[in-house]
Amino acid sequence: MKTVLISGASVAGLTLAHWLRRRGFAPTVVERAPGVRPGGQAIDVRGVALDVLDRMDLLAPAREARTRLRGMSMLDGDGNELWRSTEMTLSGGRLDSGDIELLREDLTQLLYGRARDGVEYLFDDSVTALVQEPHGVRIDFERGRSRTFDLVVGADGLRSTVRRLAFGAEGPFFRPLGGYVAVFSTENFLDLDDWQVWLQGGGASTCVYPVRHNTELRVTLGFTAEPLALDHRDTERQKAELAARLSALGGDTPRLLKAMWQAPDFYFDAMAQIHLDRWSDGRVGLVGDAGYCPSPLSGQGTSLALVGAYVLADELGRAAGDHRTALRRYEERLRPFVELNQALATENPGQGAAEESIERAKNAVRLDG
Repeated sequence: MKTVLISGASVAGLTLAHWLRRRGFAPTVVERAPGVRPGGQAIDVRGVALDVLDRMDLLAPAREARTRLRGMSMLDGDGNELWRSTEMTLSGGRLDSGDIELLREDLTQLLYGRARDGVEYLFDDSVTALVQEPHGVRIDFERGRSRTFDLVVGADGLRSTVRRLAFGAEGPFFRPLGGYVAVFSTENFLDLDDWQVWLQGGGASTCVYPVRHNTELRVTLGFTAEPLALDHRDTERQKAELAARLSALGGDTPRLLKAMWQAPDFYFDAMAQIHLDRWSDGRVGLVGDAGYCPSPLSGQGTSLALVGAYVLADELGRAAGDHRTALRRYEERLRPFVELNQALATENPGQGAAEESIERAKNAVRLDG
């Protein structure tokens, strides 16, 4: 077994491509976007995931790219400050931690730089059908010609196409957590100086912090709700829903909602987890959010993607072409780690998991089996 198709130039997909190439495989990455996707919120790399970056010689540049926030303020729904901290932020945890918070796009660019040589990339394309055959998986692409690969891995996120094609509709696997979140970037019209600001009231919230030497803002908008009949691709409808849900909030919320309509990199989706009884079917496997999304509420989605990709590549290398053995061992090694980290999102709803739980979960797997 040599050829592996990875769907998604994500954290998981790029990490997997790197380690598969290192182990003698021929990875191909297909990505719907025209390149590695820009934008996204600040994400955390914690615990054993830092060791994965270290083994890729990316730990030092990741630390260099980390956010430089000095602290945060919490406001009520009218924009009045309730409390502030110079010791932590809600997005990144303690400022004196050895963990790293950096922008998603900065991490993916670092990973892409490491996984560029020796990896085939099919940008501006996507998987439309897959058929498992005795000696491979035949893939139909939206734009390119059909091809057959020894193995296919879905690293294509919460709404994974590969998962849908191999496992069926997402309904049985998709576990809503009672809310929705949007992320976008805009210019720093609030003149924030390395400071994060949260505003919460009436089941809705905003979070704003500056990046790029205080020249830009990353904005997160959210609200609690039961599952809504919203097409995850209909951005105009999503923006209208956000505007309605956050209309009663004060402070800078009206200005943030105005900026949302012009945002070039708007992202919106449900707060949800993916729970599957198995992460593979024949020659098709899943990694990262596609197989076991923990939701942003856990703070561990990126770390699960990094570690999951490393472990999957490790087991494929050890199994010397026996994909069934490799995929089984991958799941046996990783599932306890995934379950501990998914539990962080639901341990203390509305308040976040205890530091002790985070410390235990982020180190609960060995990279060397």
